[in-house]
Amino acid sequence: MSYQSCAAPQNGGSGRGRCHGERWKAVEILAMVLGFIVFWPIGLAVLGWKFWQKKSGYPGDIVSFGREKWANWTHGSGGWGFAANNWAASGPGMGSTGNRAFDEWRAAELARLEEERKKLVAAEREFAKFMENLRHARDREEFERFMDAHRNRQAPSGQ
Repeated sequence: MSYQSCAAPQNGGSGRGRCHGERWKAVEILAMVLGFIVFWPIGLAVLGWKFWQKKSGYPGDIVSFGREKWANWTHGSGGWGFAANNWAASGPGMGSTGNRAFDEWRAAELARLEEERKKLVAAEREFAKFMENLRHARDREEFERFMDAHRNRQAPSGQ
């Protein structure tokens, strides 16, 4: 997305022209001040964003910019260079290569790897259950030893 950076001089006047950008809004001032108070790089980032906005001519404020980028990121249109949905199938460099045979092979390999991942997850669950059963059996054995020792201690004193 490109924005017109500077307006040409009007009325045939001389000069560099007027770079347009929106005036500071209260939310931007608040974000900058709070950013400097909380963690100074945040305030510096807001200030840098404002300079970028002026240079690029971006018409919205920082809130609309954030909402736009968040919507791009969450809806998978690559707001910051990757899609959030289905990372394995649409991550960086995962678009069509233009070679159908390669794309089909890659899709098949990704499907095979996904099946392997599912098998590993199932094996991990099975192992966790096995370990839980072992812990339970060990606890039961230790408890039985305790109870036997406890009974043996009480039996001689009862006679």
